[in-house]
Amino acid sequence: MKRSTVRQTPEIQVEVRGEVPEDSVEYARSKVQELAGQLREPVLFARVRLTRTANPATERPAIAQANLDVNGRQVRAHVASGTMNEAVDLLHDRLVARMSRARQDWEARRGGMPTKEPHEWRHDSEPTHRPDYFPRPVEERQVVRHKSFSLARETPDEAVYEMEEMDYDFHLFTDAGSGEDSVVYRDGPDGYRLAQLHPRPDRIGPVSVPLTVSELPVPRMNVEEAEKRLDLTGFPFVFFTDEATGRGNVLYHRYDGHYGLIAPVE
Repeated sequence: MKRSTVRQTPEIQVEVRGEVPEDSVEYARSKVQELAGQLREPVLFARVRLTRTANPATERPAIAQANLDVNGRQVRAHVASGTMNEAVDLLHDRLVARMSRARQDWEARRGGMPTKEPHEWRHDSEPTHRPDYFPRPVEERQVVRHKSFSLARETPDEAVYEMEEMDYDFHLFTDAGSGEDSVVYRDGPDGYRLAQLHPRPDRIGPVSVPLTVSELPVPRMNVEEAEKRLDLTGFPFVFFTDEATGRGNVLYHRYDGHYGLIAPVE
């Protein structure tokens, strides 16, 4: 006789920042719990953060974030919308797309070119749901988050996969072929761009994603100079060689208007 098993879904932790209605909190919990119950793999941990920005000029003040541990694999999503319930719906759809892609065999796909299936290696129109940057005056901006970690040694294909899986705007890593600190990011609606401290295109192995490689070395500067460059260009991030360590660092705009800094450690 076949026994039936009931999978227990984890308690969904919901954090709130700003004025978020209680019904939106319960709505977010139920949507993520429903998703967790439909997955083939167990969800070991799930956290949702709902933020309502106070700035009346923000077009999409409702921000929803989720971090899930799906059987040991981290899955993340980050969206914004006009109302909190709309943001929760977008968050649910984004997570569904990421779970669907994650179910496919990554190893089997690595050798082939990406196809134009929905969300297949692509972001399509999804960045339109990104939270707006808070227009904090330049003189008030600070580096409020500094993350240091050992960079993963991987191929550009693997770096793109991790970037998309974690819903990042960019991914800092050490290229397995050239040994260079590198960053990969989205370039246009269908492609990706790779930048390296010292570009070595001849040492980059075959890639299956649509990738272009910058042939320009990144600037060498300190964090203060990187802040000025970030403010001047208006780019979402600046990849630079730290003049003190000689390693690749990324300074980026946070959604609260401050800066975040990512630096590798040995």
